[in-house]
Amino acid sequence: MTKKLKRIAPLQLGIVAGVFYALFSLIIVPIFILIAIAGAFAPHAEGTGAMQAGIGIGMGLFFAVLAPIMYGAMGFIIGALAGLVYNLVAGWTGGIEFVTE
Repeated sequence: MTKKLKRIAPLQLGIVAGVFYALFSLIIVPIFILIAIAGAFAPHAEGTGAMQAGIGIGMGLFFAVLAPIMYGAMGFIIGALAGLVYNLVAGWTGGIEFVTE
């Protein structure tokens, strides 16, 4: 059976995209924390002091808290805008046609 997707609720798409991106950031955050910790203890030309290591680790932890919030907010905004643009284009073209069983 052929069906057409003629309209997407932009607010709902924004919410789903925001949650998806926030959850996806939880996969990426541990990688960045490890990089921040490794960079904090890597030897520098001026020498590695405890203060420099602490700042590097602190920035990594700050990113760990901020990343899911920022990814979620940007995912919501981009998702809602994508829904609005899709609705505009679907009005011109008739929407996406797909087949279901």
